[in-house]
Amino acid sequence: MKGAVRFVIMILMAFPLLFIACSGGPVRLHILEAGSLVIPFGEVEKEFERLHPDIDVLLEGHGSIQVIRHITEIHDEVDLAAVADHSLIPMLMYPAQLPDGQGAYADWTVSFAINHLGIAYTPESRYADEINSDNWIEILFRDDVTVGFSDPRFDACGYRALMLIKLAEDYYANPDIFEELVVNNFQSRIKVAEEDGVSVIRIPELLEPTQQRIILRGFSVQLLALLESHDVDYAFEYDSVAKQHGLEFLELPPQIDLSSSEHAGEYQKVRVSLTIADLPR
Repeated sequence: MKGAVRFVIMILMAFPLLFIACSGGPVRLHILEAGSLVIPFGEVEKEFERLHPDIDVLLEGHGSIQVIRHITEIHDEVDLAAVADHSLIPMLMYPAQLPDGQGAYADWTVSFAINHLGIAYTPESRYADEINSDNWIEILFRDDVTVGFSDPRFDACGYRALMLIKLAEDYYANPDIFEELVVNNFQSRIKVAEEDGVSVIRIPELLEPTQQRIILRGFSVQLLALLESHDVDYAFEYDSVAKQHGLEFLELPPQIDLSSSEHAGEYQKVRVSLTIADLPR
């Protein structure tokens, strides 16, 4: 992650002279960031303000889709947007995605890091001494285990967790994984339809767990306190987030963890659909 932080600092350094020249004095740089970037961007803020004391960096964390919505729907005035899924920006903010190209919010994107999606937990999580990449599904199926998800309507980690679980059905040759772990645990059914060889996961407008063992939060970092307080045993999180917070992290096979360009073709067999747009593969 240090390399990524240095790269972001280089991006931000393109702004100060322009801001100072236009404003004639101290300025504020407003950045909306994905929750998974809170800690590394906090380090960026300190270093950038040390190098440029006339600029006040204002950071505001949300789920990645919420970051986009703050710009395109609430119309917050933002200088930079940093999301956990870079393809959200061209998909939802570029001119081609808007009527007649009017009111475009962005026309360039930089991808600066790759992450792994897996399962975060603590040594006190139930069955922590048993769980591994072969039996994690069976562990999460157990009635006394609580599982945390971030909301796929607002957070990239949330819809990616659903993709991972669906991909696991083929990898582990178990066609019931998604229904048992996801569909059966929400009041409004999350539906899966096959379209031209692609499994399309359709998220309802209202999403509420049916039982206490499934915990849903707006974005993934909101699950961390629940892990530490033992109100959640396991949560789908990014590798970087687990490491930043000193959590145990179960790495999953690259065929399902959405990190490998080698397996991009397999990832494209699953897609998540929301009312705002079809999310990227």
